[in-house]
Amino acid sequence: MRVYFAGPLFTPYERSFIDDCAARLRADGIEVFVPHEHALALPDTRPETIFAKDWQGLSNADAVVALLDGPMVDDGTACEIGIFYALMQDDESKKGIVGLLTDLRGTLGHEGHGLNLFVHGCIEAAGTICTTLDEVVATVAEWRD
Repeated sequence: MRVYFAGPLFTPYERSFIDDCAARLRADGIEVFVPHEHALALPDTRPETIFAKDWQGLSNADAVVALLDGPMVDDGTACEIGIFYALMQDDESKKGIVGLLTDLRGTLGHEGHGLNLFVHGCIEAAGTICTTLDEVVATVAEWRD
């Protein structure tokens, strides 16, 4: 089972949290593609380099785990969710999308405070939204088995 882990990666804190999540998934025997492990968006990084690496990761993935925390869903993460949803329409081997929402602003259910309703609907049409990493691991493991 190959998972693409989508999420904001612009601060050391974001990358560290994603790294911890990826380590937990890997400990459960899940292969994880983490974009910043392959190409980090630095001032001299070309957009086509980032797109090519991430496209390859999405295309080869069986599922996406998307970190949804923050005042709004990261724009790159939203794009990755949409691309994978589209890939799912033509590839039955794609399992689904799991959103990880731990941010209280989003879990309280108030529109405009973290989770855009369109993104929310896209994820639920292709999978589920979890509030803990344990739930994410269980969902991905279920798809794997």
